[in-house]
Amino acid sequence: MKLKLTSMVLALALGSVAQAKLSPEQKAKLPAPAQDKVQFTRDIAPILQTSCVKCHGRGKAKGGFQIDNREVFLKGGESGPAAIAANSGDSLMIEMVSGLDPENVMPQKGSKLNEKQVALLRGWIDQGITWDKEISFAKLPPVNLYPREVALPSVTKTEDPIDRILQPYFAAQKIKPSKVVDDRTYARRVYMDLWGVPPAPEDVEKFAADKRPNKRSRLVDSLLADNKHYAENWLSFWNDLLRNDYRGTGYIDGGRKQITKWLYSALLTNLPYDRFVAQLVNPNEESEGFVKGIVWRGVVNASQTPQMQAAQNISQVFMGINMKCASCHDSFINDWTLADAYGLASVYADQRLEMFQCDKPTGKKSAIKFLYPELGQITPEAPQAERRKQLAEIITSKQNGRLSRTVVNRFWQKFLGRGLVEPVDDMEQKAWSPDLLDWLAQDLADNGYDLKHTMKAILTSRAYQMPSVSMDDQAHSDFVFAGPAVRRLSAEQFRDSLGALTGVWFDTAAFQPPLAPSGKAAEPNAMPKGAKWIWSEPGADQKALAEWVYFRKVFTLAEIPDEAVAVVACDNSFTLYVNGTKVTSGKDFGQPNLGLIKSHLRKGENVIAIAGANSTPDLKTPVEGVAPKPEGANPAGLIAYIRLRNKKEVLDFGTDASWTFSKNKAKEWEKPSFAAIDWKPAAELGGASMAPWNAEKSLANTLSMAGEHQQVRSSLVPSDPLMLALGRPSREQVLTTRLQTATTLQAIELTNGDTLAKLLQRGADKVLGEKIKSTEELITKLYTRALSRKPTKDELASAKDYLGQSVSREGVEDLLWAVAMLPEFQLIY
Repeated sequence: MKLKLTSMVLALALGSVAQAKLSPEQKAKLPAPAQDKVQFTRDIAPILQTSCVKCHGRGKAKGGFQIDNREVFLKGGESGPAAIAANSGDSLMIEMVSGLDPENVMPQKGSKLNEKQVALLRGWIDQGITWDKEISFAKLPPVNLYPREVALPSVTKTEDPIDRILQPYFAAQKIKPSKVVDDRTYARRVYMDLWGVPPAPEDVEKFAADKRPNKRSRLVDSLLADNKHYAENWLSFWNDLLRNDYRGTGYIDGGRKQITKWLYSALLTNLPYDRFVAQLVNPNEESEGFVKGIVWRGVVNASQTPQMQAAQNISQVFMGINMKCASCHDSFINDWTLADAYGLASVYADQRLEMFQCDKPTGKKSAIKFLYPELGQITPEAPQAERRKQLAEIITSKQNGRLSRTVVNRFWQKFLGRGLVEPVDDMEQKAWSPDLLDWLAQDLADNGYDLKHTMKAILTSRAYQMPSVSMDDQAHSDFVFAGPAVRRLSAEQFRDSLGALTGVWFDTAAFQPPLAPSGKAAEPNAMPKGAKWIWSEPGADQKALAEWVYFRKVFTLAEIPDEAVAVVACDNSFTLYVNGTKVTSGKDFGQPNLGLIKSHLRKGENVIAIAGANSTPDLKTPVEGVAPKPEGANPAGLIAYIRLRNKKEVLDFGTDASWTFSKNKAKEWEKPSFAAIDWKPAAELGGASMAPWNAEKSLANTLSMAGEHQQVRSSLVPSDPLMLALGRPSREQVLTTRLQTATTLQAIELTNGDTLAKLLQRGADKVLGEKIKSTEELITKLYTRALSRKPTKDELASAKDYLGQSVSREGVEDLLWAVAMLPEFQLIY
């Protein structure tokens, strides 16, 4: 009977009931049954594990067939024992695994069984299908799911919890931990990890001279306390995870929504991680872009609907689960099923979703559930808003230890080069130190989900302070932790390190970052009175045509000012140019934009040019060159203040009647060479506080941020060719780790890229503009900025050769490039 039922089992695996169809000639080609005693654990279980479990084990039942244990194996699936075979020679199972019938082969994917394996299966059937009770292919209990208290080892060499946990590990691995790195190496390492830039030379010297025993802990505290630098650095990390960016697929046509303002504010205020996650899973208007996903154009695979994207991204980012395979069919790489993926996706649908398998409808509706129902239930009949709320409560509950484990594992990987669990998106795997993972996770939860608390715990541990090691020679399976990995700078860290070296930063942020909590907003009277609302005609504050108007202001500078910023607001939108170069743009007069314009100014004549658009009442931007319609009239206005300062004088000015305008967009109208012969004086409408805009306070607050945002970091701007080559992603998909190996594209960009070349040219000009007494002083200053140390004797001699007898722009460019190409500059040791 067992033989007959086994044949039926494999028939059901194909979704049909069938008898063996081999001809006598084909049967003669079957391998003979094994004559020796077949042992299930030794001979059969490995075959089932390798060739059958992916479709029929771990809770999956393709074609209604399961092999979780002997009992379900012998049931033969949903249709029962309808196919009977007298012996293994007549078994449909043997027919399918033998491959003699090319249209009826199992397994359908992967390596086919060899003759020896088929012979073992035949012998197993003929000998009675024995099955060792301790062997099961059922779905494994969840790993790393529930919280676990960890008792710290009783050791006396250290009080640090992380190091106490690792001491037995090192002893078991016969590793003698090295001495911690020197102060300069530690300072550069921790600055890069928390701020994303190297420390200023004077800060390194001060730290190295500090004799207090707790100075490293104090340094970490001071870096974490600087909310602005912290937020600007970690914005890139979370943008990757939350697939958020400033431009790209979906943003233009409304199929995608930024969460930048919400995310930056969350980092700036160190929003507790449980609330951070809750506001993304059950979002408000500012944070909803994450679960809304991308509405792709054209025909979209069923696995890429917005609801399924939400399920995939929530699972991956917060739970460390890869659900992409299970979004199309039962996964081949883990135990998750199509029903699991659709169950979570249905939380974000108005009703239960129909399941599609490999983009084909199944006719079956999904349940509405979380991936781990044991953590909490979602009410299927509840409105979608209530279901989202329930899901957020389940994920952020203290019972869900996976949430905290996943994020602390990401931090460990970020700071030390390799996760406690690898890959970091497969948290069903065992950690190389389960106690350390569980302690870090519980410590995070016990301390109010304060991410900075966890960061400090890791960065002040001896484990983090050990000398770095190469991961090149360590395979995944034999990994042994012996210290932090040597890590490459991210694209943003590399670009910002160049900014620290050369003084060349970006001119304008892609969004207006708010002040850090410690910043003080300006009082309303801080806005200079010189700026007026202007437009093309008087009375525009009451009614103006929906059209484009072009404004210009020509001015002369004897010297480039030390500070040069512009703050602009326009009802409804504007684009600001300085000497023909676009600097910034904006679409909300309630949130004025700040532009850094110093790098675009020059001695002599300059021009500020602003294209302003008054939208129609339904907020449609007018088409340039098309005559406006009277019925589209509504209030319009432009206001700008240009602050130009140096140590001796104030050269500020604002929009007023001295600006000129035209309604015709002439060629190169924004450039200094343009002759604005027939342009007319702008009409003054009133001061900054006039109705309907009442913008004096918002303008003043924006202007007060000029000092805080003189250095626009790479995380605040869209990617450029240099960052793209260095691995900054498009962020159309969740990306939790970046490639650490160099590529040909990177080599080409670093040696011949136009972006880097122009940056170094501007950097050379800045360096030559500094008051430096000697060539040696110049070289020493660049080395300490870049590497947090002075040049060696040989480096000093080589650098002097780069610069030559007479220091030139080209020589400084070459030296900057040579320093930037050093492994010591590009790597975190």
